[in-house]
Amino acid sequence: MAHIVILGAGTGGMAAAYEMRHKLDKEHQITVINERDYFQFVPSNPWVAVGWREAEEISFAIEPHLKKHDIDFIAQRVDQIDPDQKTLLLDNQQEVSYDQLLIMTGPKLAFDEVPGAGPDGGHTQSVCSLPHALTSYNNLEALCENPGPVVVGAMAGASCFGPAYEYAFILNKELQNRKIRDQVPMTFVTSEPYIGHLGLGGVGDSKSMLESDLRNHHIKWICNAKVSRVDEETMYVDEHNEDGEVIKRHELPFKHAMMLPAFKGVDSVAQVPELCNPRGFVIVDKHQRSPIYPEIWSAGVCIAIPPTEATPVPTGVPKTGYMIESMVTAIVENVAAVLKGEEPHALATWNAICLADMGDTGAAFVAIPQIPPRNVSWFKKGKWVHLAKVAFEKYFIRKMKTGNPEPFYERQILKMIGVERLKE
Repeated sequence: MAHIVILGAGTGGMAAAYEMRHKLDKEHQITVINERDYFQFVPSNPWVAVGWREAEEISFAIEPHLKKHDIDFIAQRVDQIDPDQKTLLLDNQQEVSYDQLLIMTGPKLAFDEVPGAGPDGGHTQSVCSLPHALTSYNNLEALCENPGPVVVGAMAGASCFGPAYEYAFILNKELQNRKIRDQVPMTFVTSEPYIGHLGLGGVGDSKSMLESDLRNHHIKWICNAKVSRVDEETMYVDEHNEDGEVIKRHELPFKHAMMLPAFKGVDSVAQVPELCNPRGFVIVDKHQRSPIYPEIWSAGVCIAIPPTEATPVPTGVPKTGYMIESMVTAIVENVAAVLKGEEPHALATWNAICLADMGDTGAAFVAIPQIPPRNVSWFKKGKWVHLAKVAFEKYFIRKMKTGNPEPFYERQILKMIGVERLKE
């Protein structure tokens, strides 16, 4: 009997637990370890941040749902990983041994890299977690009582730009609904070299289409931007040219600011010798396996992927849901092979597929493969995207509760996009 431990219970960790249970014989033990005792559907956080969703609509207790599938659950933070002894030391001093370890922790939010940033002791908001989104909503309520400038965007080193664009447009719609949009100047500040870069070198017409939308919604923007510090109601931003030289320094006043941070690896993972790159992201081979520790596998935001291209201000590469799902499936197949004494063989398809809500419309893009040149580079807008994301939210949360191991993205999103292309 083997003990498979899954570290993290987000999109990747929960899916891995269900798929692993479905794939392996019952004699093998599966344990999920997560710092929190609840699952949160992170893509819905921008809706929470403007009051369009309640916390209980996008989260649920993990243990009862895993227990139904004979999957153990421990709600503790992992403080130390010993890959030589194949043990984990938890926050409560409990020691857990493993035969195969799947690291799917997600990121550490690096607010500390910008003085004054972040919701915990800083002056900016975030939609990276459910508690942060709830805090951001409270800050939005204060803005509505005393309207003033808003800044939205992504810090230097950020790798997930979609939620910043989503939040800007969703917030614009909410302010219109409250009939105070005319009292709230908005500026989009991003480390991207141009609007619509998305950490992917652009996808289709993403640059022109997103620029047009920002302009039509009266949202100014600053690209190649590095936030140097944030005071209580002022953000200090250095704008760079293509050579990385500072060409202008901005002092942006704000009453409400939501800035996505750069990501790093979580501490317990980052401190394992030779497991990670300097930012703490897990280095994996083509089978999602650590080349140094063959019992360790990793998928999702916490793995190391080189930037698409060098940019004047550092930008990272996003890991979208479809990519994560593909990585998870590959790991499950490969762990099953290893337990049978075979060599790993499954490969993930690192393609980027995304649905982004924009308030009352939306944008969808497909990048196959994610790094250009591509076989498919497709970016479209429409009300159908907004409706598709709402439907996807309900389906995915139900999937995480019931343990349905069937992949969603390829079967459903590509099907929707295929239908849309037939209309053109």
